[in-house]
Amino acid sequence: MVLATASDAAATTVADRAGEDLAGEDTGKGSGITPGLVCAHHHLYSTLSRGMPSPPRTPSNFSEILELVWWRLDRVLDLEMVRWSAMLGALEALQAGTTVIVDHHSSPNAIDGSLDVIADACAEVGIRALCCYEVTDRNGPGAVEAALAENRRFLEAGGQGMVGAHACFTLSQSTLEAVAGLADSLGVGVHIHVAEDKVDSGAGGRLEGIAKPDWLLAHCVHLDRPLPGMVVHNPRSNQNNAVGYASPSRFSNPVLLGTDGIGADMLEEFRIAYARLREDDVTAIPAVPWQWLENGWRLAPIALSDQVRWNYAPIDPWHLAFTPTVRPLEVVVDGEVVLRDGRPVRVDEQEVRSKAREQQARLFARLETL
Repeated sequence: MVLATASDAAATTVADRAGEDLAGEDTGKGSGITPGLVCAHHHLYSTLSRGMPSPPRTPSNFSEILELVWWRLDRVLDLEMVRWSAMLGALEALQAGTTVIVDHHSSPNAIDGSLDVIADACAEVGIRALCCYEVTDRNGPGAVEAALAENRRFLEAGGQGMVGAHACFTLSQSTLEAVAGLADSLGVGVHIHVAEDKVDSGAGGRLEGIAKPDWLLAHCVHLDRPLPGMVVHNPRSNQNNAVGYASPSRFSNPVLLGTDGIGADMLEEFRIAYARLREDDVTAIPAVPWQWLENGWRLAPIALSDQVRWNYAPIDPWHLAFTPTVRPLEVVVDGEVVLRDGRPVRVDEQEVRSKAREQQARLFARLETL
């Protein structure tokens, strides 16, 4: 399954040519041209978390990171915070040449309408978001029903995305089956975290026989068996959370690149993916993670119709694996210039950053009361 319209043949052709130029065009003026990039796993709601108040105690493992950091943060979000977090995340994605974000959202006290807020914020900036709301049992049965309803409402209204689920270790069997059933009824896949940490090491057994080829499987660090679906590798996040290395080359599935909420600079994520791969295998070459980057077009081939003109050429994996500060000069989405001379066209960057700071202050104040 693909989540946005474009030529399937074109998506397959481009994504299959690992090691070649991303777009193959050099303007002759030191600037290469590519399609828009795809961040295949993001959490836009986390954009405002930078510099957040310290948790009650220092987390010592992945479960405590969730409990003491992220599950405290998502509980205090309201729709205005969600909006400006998405606006800032979308702005920074645009400034990195990323025109499609595949977002995985959670705001348990502001569920209804949250996916529209995210999609609209991204559209206002000039990029696309493929959205889902995270279904989990950790907030009680009422929140499960509200999360399922938000996924259904958004997708039935024509929103682009999938049905979201947190991870098997926070999902009962009945809730997991409800997620899969809703996705089947809507003709979309499920976007779910899979075996990110050892605490979810049983995910493979839980998902075997349920997962389908149109599912998006984030992380898969401790996945112990083959599952159908696309695997999303998030190397920087996995290192940050000390959950281990996913060794994505072991999968026969298409492997894509995501950030797990740490921005949407996909060239930077490609470089990190290469460095992590190289640490594991000194014979590895940049063409491998380059293929993971290009595989984003399998999921969102509409990005192939976008155009990014960079401040560097050639756009080649051997160059970019070792070249920092490669930035877009111009981005065209749906035939409209949305970034010119490195600056957004549709929105005022300083206004977005100012409004985001205001909401960040509100967010931090709420966190201080927990």
